[in-house]
Amino acid sequence: MQLRKLLDEADIFLKTPIDDIEITGICSDARLVQQGNIFVALRGLRHDGVSFASEAFSRGAALVIAERPVGGVPHLVVENARAALACLFDAWYGHPARGLTLIGITGTNGKTSTAFMLAEILRLAGHRTAVIGTVSTDGQGEPLVLAAEDPLANMTTPDPAVLYRHLAHLRDAGVTHVVMEVTSHALLFSKVAPLRFARALFTNLTPDHLDLHGDMTSYYAVKRSLFAQAEQGIVSLFCAYGQSLADSLEIPFLTLGREHLRGVTLSGDRGAAFTLVTPKGELAITLPVPGEFSVENAALAALTALSLGVSAATVCRALSGFLGVPGRMERVGDSPLRISVFIDYAHTPDALERLLLSVRRFKGAAQRVILVFGCGGDRDRSKRPKMGEIATRLADFTVLTSDNPRSEPPETILSEIAVGMNPEKPHKIIPDRREAIAYAIGVAREGDIVLLAGKGHERYEIRGDARLAFDERAIARAALFEKATRYGR
Repeated sequence: MQLRKLLDEADIFLKTPIDDIEITGICSDARLVQQGNIFVALRGLRHDGVSFASEAFSRGAALVIAERPVGGVPHLVVENARAALACLFDAWYGHPARGLTLIGITGTNGKTSTAFMLAEILRLAGHRTAVIGTVSTDGQGEPLVLAAEDPLANMTTPDPAVLYRHLAHLRDAGVTHVVMEVTSHALLFSKVAPLRFARALFTNLTPDHLDLHGDMTSYYAVKRSLFAQAEQGIVSLFCAYGQSLADSLEIPFLTLGREHLRGVTLSGDRGAAFTLVTPKGELAITLPVPGEFSVENAALAALTALSLGVSAATVCRALSGFLGVPGRMERVGDSPLRISVFIDYAHTPDALERLLLSVRRFKGAAQRVILVFGCGGDRDRSKRPKMGEIATRLADFTVLTSDNPRSEPPETILSEIAVGMNPEKPHKIIPDRREAIAYAIGVAREGDIVLLAGKGHERYEIRGDARLAFDERAIARAALFEKATRYGR
């Protein structure tokens, strides 16, 4: 693409004349620059891309875009290099989202489950729908791998180089609707800057990523910014930040509060039923997914679908047949010993507390809740003792273990979690997660519930610079089989 056309399509305006040349691609990593690329110098948390401008130029970069002047190379100064990068990729792929109905979901917890429920409803309504997020799907609902350049990145909202390429792929494949999880990282780093959303959803806000944002006020402000790019908002009022958001929005919006949910019935670990009160009438919804938080997610998805013109009958039918989300209260097989094992992504204090409270509500009097969990390395350390306190308060037995320790020694992470734990409550510390899972299932008695929290859909473990294969489902099934064999079942 010609440089002037690309800059014009990306709404990057030239203050001075520049030669019109053929651009072969866009890159933000100087090591990967190829002849004829535009190199966008990003200011990161540890490095400033301007420092690598000469290297990019030596590899063939035709132009450097940065937030400050760059000596010795052809360059263009912009106010926000990250926004420029997103706009350049958007233009490079022909503004793919302009032909799609985009629904953005933000919040701390519940994004993935809400996204999958909404996608299920839209598909049943006849719309070819994809999900972009922690667990992505293509237009047919099949798993979609959004591979980042950094295999350790594990990003819910992909970087622009991946995001806009996949939006173009989905558009060309005939997808009409895309439900996207939009994280605070994506908003802070302007990954979705050129996008317009037909709907923006807010699930909740609880402490997380404070290592990046500093405090809850900043975290909330970043989340709120999504709604400046939306035509209509759908806001859950189940936390105080939702009410603050609703009080300040300047776009049309709908709210979901406790008064909109009637007759909520939790049917053990088999699901729930409730009546949703909406501006279009009442909907009697049955949901074969357990947990009170699942009711909130389903209600938010239903309200959004109704606002997009989906019929109430279609909403109810889709949710009644919803099979769940990988790694979200996912049941792992059936044991002859009647030991229930669930995998869940709960990796924040609020999510862990909601998970345990939900399970305690449906467990039988004789059943114990055995929790296996840890905290990620190189992430918000302030949540570690909080999660330790929640674990020993609400689980009957806690097995503390590793969860993607990354560059930190697992023992350091575990000791910081243990600070918040009640030493009088039954618990055991086993750093090796495979051993911890086998131990938890090994000590489980008939009828007990074992929760494997933190990793959810992930099928890997990040240790140092290595991403190692690690499938909790297979590990748990093997432990259940070994236990059943030992007891002659």
